[in-house]
Amino acid sequence: MAGLGPHRVGKVLTADPLGAAKKFAHESRGVGSPGSAAEGGNAMTTTPSPQQFEFLRSIDTPTVCNLLEVAAPERRGFGYTVRHLHCPFPDLPPMVGFAKTVTMRAQDRVALGEAGYMNKRLDYLDYIAAQPQPSIAVIQDLDDIVGFGAFWGEVQTNIHKALGCLGTITNGSIRDIPQVAPGFQMLAGSIAPSHAFVHVVDFGGNVNIHGMAVKSGDLIHADRHGAVVVPLNTIDGMMAAAGKVAANEARIIEAAKSGKGVEAIKAAMKG
Repeated sequence: MAGLGPHRVGKVLTADPLGAAKKFAHESRGVGSPGSAAEGGNAMTTTPSPQQFEFLRSIDTPTVCNLLEVAAPERRGFGYTVRHLHCPFPDLPPMVGFAKTVTMRAQDRVALGEAGYMNKRLDYLDYIAAQPQPSIAVIQDLDDIVGFGAFWGEVQTNIHKALGCLGTITNGSIRDIPQVAPGFQMLAGSIAPSHAFVHVVDFGGNVNIHGMAVKSGDLIHADRHGAVVVPLNTIDGMMAAAGKVAANEARIIEAAKSGKGVEAIKAAMKG
């Protein structure tokens, strides 16, 4: 079970994971975000507060899933990717951003130079550049042969990074790995050499990436493990639960490493 161990809190490493978890749990009390109801247990936010963003960036995606199980038990079985995605930059920190949803194809020939398609491309760039930011491009490849042509490479990663995009999550393919814009994260279904006839079909609608259903504007947390949609009204509950989850896991791991055998581990698991 993933948790808030030394490899889970902080961008990459935090020397005092329990201290960090307690800090965020304390800060979560009474945190109100712009557009939120400051009182009551079901405050709905329109955007995370700086403290909430800091918290989410400090933990990995398996830990987000663990904490969602506490804050919103009904989400234990959905809302995240359920198949492998290639991650060429596993050492980059987690990306936390708002989904820019896109569908694409690459098998079909299209008149890429026609005015109608060029207008769509320009409108697409406006969509990527618009609020909310920072963003993550979530692109569903609709082709019969998924990954036939790569949307992502040197050019597109630099364009999207310039427009406030942190990275992409796609069931399709990627290429130009050494030339990708520095710091731009990619989780992809495959790696391929050609972009073929790649083109945007639509944007701003609902997409599904390896079992993760996403709407435009959803808050996404992603790293080398995969991605998960984070409902905004669960973040305070996740922050409040972080300390207890970290302490429980630390106790069990300590017992496992103690060399005292199964009874010590069983006692630790019982609390």
